[in-house]
Amino acid sequence: MSSKSYAIAILSTICLFTVSSASLAADNSLIEKRSPAAELVQIGLQQFRAKQFDIGIASWQKALQLYQQQKDSKGEMTVLETLAEASQRLGKYQQAIAYSQQLLDLAQRLNDRKIEAIALGNLGNNYRVIGNYEKALELHNQGLTVRQELSDRQGEAQVFASLGNIYFDLGNYNKADILYRQSLKIAKSVGNNNGVVLLLNSLGLIAAAKEEYKEAIEYYKQSLAIAQKIGFREAEGEELNNIGSGYHVQRQYKEAITYYERALMVAKELKNPRIEGAAIGGLGLAYVFLEEYDKALAYQEQSWLLAKRIGDRRLEAMTLSNWGYTLWRARKYPEAEQKFRTALSLLESLRSNLSDNDKISIFDTQLHAFNQLQQIMVAQGKSEEALEIAESGRARAFAELLSRRLSSSTSSKAEQKSDSSVASLSSVNIADIRRIAQQQNAVLVEYSLVTDPNFIGQGKLKGEYIKLYIWVVQPTGAIAFREVDLTKLNNPIVDLVSDLRGLLNDANSVEQNPQNVIEKYAELKQLHTILIQPIQDLLPSDVNTRVIFLPQSMLFLVPFAALIDPQNKFLIERYTVQIAPAIQVLDLTHQMRQRSLKVNLQEILVVGNPTMPSLGNPPTQLPSLPGAAKEAKAIAILFNTTFLTGNQATKVEIVEKMKRARFVHLATHGLLEEYRKGDIPGAIALAPSQTSGQIDDGFLTASEIIDMQLNAEMVVLSACKTGQGLLTGDGVIGLSRSLISAGVSSVVVSLWSVPDDPTAMLMTTFYKKFQTNPNKAQALRQAMLATKAKYPDPLNWAAFTLIGESQ
Repeated sequence: MSSKSYAIAILSTICLFTVSSASLAADNSLIEKRSPAAELVQIGLQQFRAKQFDIGIASWQKALQLYQQQKDSKGEMTVLETLAEASQRLGKYQQAIAYSQQLLDLAQRLNDRKIEAIALGNLGNNYRVIGNYEKALELHNQGLTVRQELSDRQGEAQVFASLGNIYFDLGNYNKADILYRQSLKIAKSVGNNNGVVLLLNSLGLIAAAKEEYKEAIEYYKQSLAIAQKIGFREAEGEELNNIGSGYHVQRQYKEAITYYERALMVAKELKNPRIEGAAIGGLGLAYVFLEEYDKALAYQEQSWLLAKRIGDRRLEAMTLSNWGYTLWRARKYPEAEQKFRTALSLLESLRSNLSDNDKISIFDTQLHAFNQLQQIMVAQGKSEEALEIAESGRARAFAELLSRRLSSSTSSKAEQKSDSSVASLSSVNIADIRRIAQQQNAVLVEYSLVTDPNFIGQGKLKGEYIKLYIWVVQPTGAIAFREVDLTKLNNPIVDLVSDLRGLLNDANSVEQNPQNVIEKYAELKQLHTILIQPIQDLLPSDVNTRVIFLPQSMLFLVPFAALIDPQNKFLIERYTVQIAPAIQVLDLTHQMRQRSLKVNLQEILVVGNPTMPSLGNPPTQLPSLPGAAKEAKAIAILFNTTFLTGNQATKVEIVEKMKRARFVHLATHGLLEEYRKGDIPGAIALAPSQTSGQIDDGFLTASEIIDMQLNAEMVVLSACKTGQGLLTGDGVIGLSRSLISAGVSSVVVSLWSVPDDPTAMLMTTFYKKFQTNPNKAQALRQAMLATKAKYPDPLNWAAFTLIGESQ
């Protein structure tokens, strides 16, 4: 995808400042009108309104000195508040933070809760603008507590809006939407027209992020009409920019330019660098599509200079991406590469100290830059450097989480936090990739889907896939690159995967005739043509040499083992197949396996058909799985152990046993979105229980698993859809990721609902083969082939996949 329509993205500054008792007001009851300091405050207000900004600020600074000399705390607070807001409006955010911090300290010393809430809000807004989201969230949540204690509904609405802005920046649009609507409801009820203007704009941004551009423009126009009616010029400038961007996204460039130019006039009148930078950046992108590159480049440079002057790292990264995109379109590849690399460095700095979930969310808003830079490197014939970029642009939060977990036993919390920050700024290089391929003694196949570079979108990576980049890394370290043109397909690759998923999720369509199976799954042949045939000559001739596929996006949902070649052979018949989210994750799971060897756990935990918990409203018990009990019994016999079933298999009991187990086999129901607590989809059904009056519902969620401390060599989830989850730039967010994050080095999960009898056969065969050959990937291949011989439909044997370490 091309860089985003940043004229929209950079204007997610709704409710950036909180209007309060001082806030550049014409009248202020806190100041004694006849004092020299008060006169300076009024003079400063007049100068500021006359656009004499520096002179106005100088007058307020003199007033501040006088109030401090007179020990007039109320006057001092008023001027500090005014200086903080003025600095904020002028884009001088570090200065605004300094004034707001002084205001907060003074308000807390005087126990002035109202001013304390205002200072917390302004600090939070400024920290958000400079990209310190963790600090911004902390301050706004403190402010929300104070507002609620004061029963300040309007202030509460402002905090909701500010929190919405942070979650918008992080790419968590659903959470932002909820917060904006909460704030809008309050703003309307208390008659806060300024708040209504800003929040309508916010909802327009959310609509645009969801590609609902006409709806977005309607929100912007509603906001613009009210802003013009009440004389809210800053909001008017923002809305003009956003309307321009809405037309821009729909390729109506002339209309877009008209609105950008109107926004630019307002910005220059107000001397507002953010609105000016957005307008200029939008004009630059519009002229790219009109192929007026010199004019476009001039605008992009101006936009970047404004962003740099403001000190907003997120905004600066966006303007650099726009500039790099323009250079790429002008075929100035080395210059474009430099701009994107600088942009990515800035974007990396925004991710430091965020939670795992927020890192995932914000990274999804940054994928376009990695995608674009890959294309620039390929255009220059630098395919290995493109692989470095592709690898750096996937599973970053996952890799950082695993790195922290690996070091947790030997490092203090402060050291772990420091290590996390360092890890986020580093990236895997070609030497690392070669080393990992040699360490794994496997052929690595990494895929990268390339979106339409002419598509201007907002928010997360969108646009039609036009190319597929494929890198094949041999155990020797040799790297080959292939490229597939996706525009020549009869059916888009997204549709192929979607149609295939429909077939594999239809348990009523199982086919027993092997020839009919081939005819039934035309999509498996087509996907083989796209994914395998371009690299067929690079794959190993030895069936025991593992081929580790590293998919991207919806390719994680493809059952690679079941792809059908031109000779009507399934891929699993020719190769030992494994899946991983990233090359760097392979290295980390290998390290986890080495650590588990030192722990030397021996216990084996086998669970089958626990007493099922209830789900829904009204609660309905999940159906019993007698076949799962038979499967668990057979596996327990193989390992000369017992298995837990019925009321024995409570969640409380299983969680404790998992901490001491080397192998864990859970044959039960797996759920995806049907039951969700926390930010991560996925849950395992275990028996409910009651202890000391506390009722446990029996569902072990992915959000709970990720916080566990496990050392298991392997966990097998013999349940439905346990390999599915939320598709992100960080891979599949669900049960498998949570288990590996908790310390499990190998996980076997399913991509769809699996029938009982074939699953029982596959699992028992898998463990038999594993006992004679401790290579999990080869054991799974043999189990698939044996099951396929009796149950030829891939629906019966191809659902399970191995993620993580094979040995």
